[in-house]
Amino acid sequence: MTQPLEFYAPCPRGTETLVADELRALRCQRIRPLSGGVSFAGPLETAYRALLWSRVASRVLLTLARVPAGTADELYAAVLELPWEEHLRAEGTLAVDASGVNAELRNTQFTAVRVKDAIADRFIARSGLRPSVDTNDPDVRINVVVRAEKATISIDLAGSSLHRRGYREQGVQVEAPMKETLAAAMLLLAGWPGIASGGGALVDPMCGSGTLCVEAALMAGGIAPGLTRTHWGFERWLGHDAEAWGFVLAEAERRRETGLAELPHIEGFDADPRAVSVARGCVKRAGLGDRVRIERRELSALEPPSVGEDQAAVPGLVVTNPPYGERLQARAGLPALYAELAERLRSGFDGWTLAVITPDAGLSAGLRMTPKRTVALYNGKIESLVSVFTVGVAEESAGAPGTGGAAVALAIGAPLSESAEAFSNRLRKMAKHIEKWARRSGVTCFRVYDADLPDYAVAIDVYEGAGRDAGTRWVHVAEYAPPAGIDPLKAEQRLLDVLAVVPGVLGVEPADVFLKTRERQRGTTQYGRMSRKGVVGTVAEGGLTFEINLSDYLDTGLFLDHRITRGWLRELAPGTRFLNLFAYTGTATVYAAAGGATTTTTVDLSTTYVEWAGRNLSRNGYVGPAHRLIRADVLEWVTAAAAAGKHFDLVFCDPPTFSNSKRMSETWDVQRDHAGLIIAIAELLSDDGLLVFSCNRRKFAFDLEGLTTAGLVCEDVTARTIPKDFERKPGVHSCWTVRRRAKG
Repeated sequence: MTQPLEFYAPCPRGTETLVADELRALRCQRIRPLSGGVSFAGPLETAYRALLWSRVASRVLLTLARVPAGTADELYAAVLELPWEEHLRAEGTLAVDASGVNAELRNTQFTAVRVKDAIADRFIARSGLRPSVDTNDPDVRINVVVRAEKATISIDLAGSSLHRRGYREQGVQVEAPMKETLAAAMLLLAGWPGIASGGGALVDPMCGSGTLCVEAALMAGGIAPGLTRTHWGFERWLGHDAEAWGFVLAEAERRRETGLAELPHIEGFDADPRAVSVARGCVKRAGLGDRVRIERRELSALEPPSVGEDQAAVPGLVVTNPPYGERLQARAGLPALYAELAERLRSGFDGWTLAVITPDAGLSAGLRMTPKRTVALYNGKIESLVSVFTVGVAEESAGAPGTGGAAVALAIGAPLSESAEAFSNRLRKMAKHIEKWARRSGVTCFRVYDADLPDYAVAIDVYEGAGRDAGTRWVHVAEYAPPAGIDPLKAEQRLLDVLAVVPGVLGVEPADVFLKTRERQRGTTQYGRMSRKGVVGTVAEGGLTFEINLSDYLDTGLFLDHRITRGWLRELAPGTRFLNLFAYTGTATVYAAAGGATTTTTVDLSTTYVEWAGRNLSRNGYVGPAHRLIRADVLEWVTAAAAAGKHFDLVFCDPPTFSNSKRMSETWDVQRDHAGLIIAIAELLSDDGLLVFSCNRRKFAFDLEGLTTAGLVCEDVTARTIPKDFERKPGVHSCWTVRRRAKG
């Protein structure tokens, strides 16, 4: 089999982006979230890692072929031609799972039989022997999915669903136990990895069989969830690479030993003694020993875990799957259960995160709390809602100045100025208009306000989370520096108005609003770090995902006004050698790679941004020698690259307006220096090469005459690159294309 191989990871509906993030962390390639699963590529070792480490995927399938399946005979003939002797011994066993129907193949059991017959007939024709059917423990499990008149044929490398970790005792469970994959998805949506790394504890006050506690411990300790499985579908498959599997397994076992020593406090309680016994058994079989505490306790006795005298209490996570049905005796008991949970939380859990999964739509009303996010997940065909809350008020607004924490807290309850109502009305109107367009266009990060009213000189951007941050909404408020003649007290009052109005109008928690003051800074601080809060999230754009930092820098890492430009670069990229100069976080590089660039080169002076660009490339599956990341002074690098005879077919350059970084050999001013830079870059262009040059300096004057004299063909393409949410603010950026004039 050739490399890379193609794989597909089915998963519960609603968790596709979470699985895609897991696969990116495992450095899989060509990751593509689909409905009900995620496709990816890589060597076989990549699939082994996904099997061992994915907490949310249901299986991992190795795609063998996509074949015609308009009729049963057509499917049979296509399957007969596949080299099954490479996967299965003639005297071995197999099972076939089929799903999907079309006009001719309307019964999945019949489809499975026809595929089985084709495989058996191929073996009989070649050796006179045929494999037997074993639906329980086959040597190879084959997966067939029919869509329209095609069928995808795969090997099921898992063999059985990955939610079967191995720590549950078969037939010994509480009523309707929660699937392990669903529990992991819930913990990711609740932000448990971040809470755990910060020293926060986890409490499940209605733990049932302890699934959430066990999955939380595995997640916090960086322990592979597949380590407790005793059987894999690839073990008797002829394509199995035992050496690669042994390497992946040994690596995970080493990490497990380290992780066990670093677990935070995790405890689960339940009023049902049988549930407590089951949960303790699961904890023991998961290899967690006494690191997870399980006790019999009534919900009325819920209280925060005690900490040592020399240890500060860090807000943690209360997470639970409330009982219903027989364990609750009657569904009518749910309101009382929710009310008691809310009462106990308010008696000592201020600042903690609460995450609850339930099919009951009355959860929020019963708790009398407003969720900061609600995400629908599916347990089979049953929809359940994961709702995430922040307990109490004071802790919701805590944080570092300028990050949406203390600054926002100042605005809560502050009296509004007389003009605040006008700002509120304007923001509400623009948000309604822009959000309608964004939903229709599939845009999830957009600008809703840009100094529309002179007294409120701020830019307001909305970021919708993706992946493990799905359901989260952040708002980034950038305050333009007020003119020198404006009374500072009046400017401060206007800012307080903004921070007081934004959460209610845009439907976000105050803690998810981040404030920056946008003004010219001196020296190396112009693009420097603004705080050390470290609020990092994942967002999606154009079918790709990117890392943003809401708190630490002047910008978030994703220039929203370049959305169209990035998409255009993807259209131009197929088959090109792509170069990104002053690359920032490499988002343009990711688009070019997704568009089919044969190579990409990403250059920036900042170590922080080069590493950030690397993470953005990796999370989208673009790694390896074809994607170079270079930390260098762009001006010096361009000169050296031209002298070395390097050429590129597509170049994107988006320089800063000004810089006097001590790492640069001299100061940079885009108005003064852009012509010289463009002439130098032109030396790197291939004969048909194209430079896309962008600049966000307002009132920027492109030196068309000088560049034309230098033998370059330049075209102003600014109008086609301005997104709808930036149309009302002229001059957000300028964009030009540059080519070398044809010879002769």
